[in-house]
Formats: sequence, structure tokens, C-alpha cells
Amino acid sequence: MTIVPSGTSAPAPAASDQGIGPLLRGWRERQRVSQLELALRAGSSARHISFIETGRSRPSEEMVLRLAEHLDVPVRERNALLLAAGYAPHYLETPLDDPSMEALRAGVERLIQAYEPFPALVVNATYDVVAANRGIAMFLEGVPERLLAPPLNAMRLTLHPEGMAPRIRNLRAWRGHLLAQMDRQIALRRSDALRALHEEVAAYPVRDRPEDGIEPDETVHHFALPMRIEHEGRVLSFISSIATFNTPMDVTVAELAIETFLPADPATAKYLHSTGS
Repeated sequence: MTIVPSGTSAPAPAASDQGIGPLLRGWRERQRVSQLELALRAGSSARHISFIETGRSRPSEEMVLRLAEHLDVPVRERNALLLAAGYAPHYLETPLDDPSMEALRAGVERLIQAYEPFPALVVNATYDVVAANRGIAMFLEGVPERLLAPPLNAMRLTLHPEGMAPRIRNLRAWRGHLLAQMDRQIALRRSDALRALHEEVAAYPVRDRPEDGIEPDETVHHFALPMRIEHEGRVLSFISSIATFNTPMDVTVAELAIETFLPADPATAKYLHSTGS
């Protein structure tokens, strides 16, 4: 279960006591954008960008936000840029259970319920599951209670040797896909918790099985890597899709992702519709 961030895999700029300059330069270099190109995008000049990066000029709050937008800086890190420039954070970080989030919670619940009988869930920035529909139950077959205790973590649940991993037929390929997605997520955020989770799940042992990486029906054309998982004596095949919120104005909302699992073959679709699970 994944979150798909945008951007490259270079490390995110680290926090600096020297002000916004080193942070801005780090994000610009990470995106492989020249000072001139960034200036043209933001309606500024290369000289002004250079002065900001070297600490000779303090950008306005508006300019910080404009540069962050053109560098595709995540919302949480935009707050860090503002703080480094001497301004208050622009984006709130509202707990998901706050009364002001009621409309969001209700809308997300309706969305994932409407997706049934196909599985769907919502995860936060560290892959903790904050909502799921009834279709997810088929993934939990045989998983011990201790792995299902809150907060339920999608990465841990999927890759733990007592979780879903023993039932995933193409585990090595699916595991590689998930770890690569986590690498990209880490590149966007300075998150010790996310890095610790990556180290934990990457260290889980992987049992070799002859089916790994082999598609038994070569006539089936997959347009994306499927997750092939055993369920009640049959093998079901799913393609995962990720949705995030457009132009979020809150850190919590910006870091939510809705993952849905689409049947990757007619047999899986027929089974799900017949059971209504």
C-alpha cells in the first residue's frame, strides 16, 4: 500500500540555522532548476534569487510562497521556509478528529464506501490507516491481532512476515515497488518516523517462493504492476491507484492519500462482485 509522491529521489534539504537561503538553494538544486529559470517562473530576477540564497536579501512572505509553489515544495516544508525567513507558518495543521474536519471526514467516508466491493483506504504521511472500507477485510485474512492494533500501519501490515506478505504471490516485486515509493516519500520530507518505518519494513525477511515475479497467465496484459494475493483458495489480482487533494491549505489534508485497489483481471472483478465483500 503506497503513497505516490512527485519529484526526484534526491534528499530533501535539511533545516538550517542560516535562514532561508540554504533551504531555498537546496530545494532549487533538488529540482535541478537554475536561478534564472526559477526567477522567470516566479516573476523575479536571477540576481534577487542569488541574493536570497546568499543571505544578502530577505524575501517577502509572498515571494517565499511563490518560490515554494514553483519548486513544488510540500506544504509542511513551505511552513519551514516561512519560519526560516522570519515569518509565521501559513498553513495550519488541524487534527483529523477536529470538529472543523467533519465535512472532510464525511466526504472521504462516502468516497471509499462508494468504491465497495473494491478495497479502499486512506493513509497519512507515515502510512497509518485513518479510514478504510469493508473491501479491505479480504487483505486481513490470517493477520494476527497485534498487527491490527491501532494505529494500523499499511506498510507494516503489507510487508510483515506475519501480515499480508506470506499471501502475496509476487512479494519481491511488490515489496520493491513499496520501498521505492517510500524512498521518494522520504526525499520530500524530513521525517524521522518515516525513515524509521522504512528501515523497519526493509529489514523484514522475505521468503522465496517459485511464483515470485511470474505471471501464470501470460495472455493477461497488465498496464501497471499488480499485487497478486491469495484469498480463500484463489489468487486475486489488484492494481492500486492513489488520489490526493488538489491545492490543500492544511498540512494534515496535504498529507492524506486515498488508495483504491482496482481488479487487474476479469476473474478478480467477478469474484468481488459475486461476494459483495
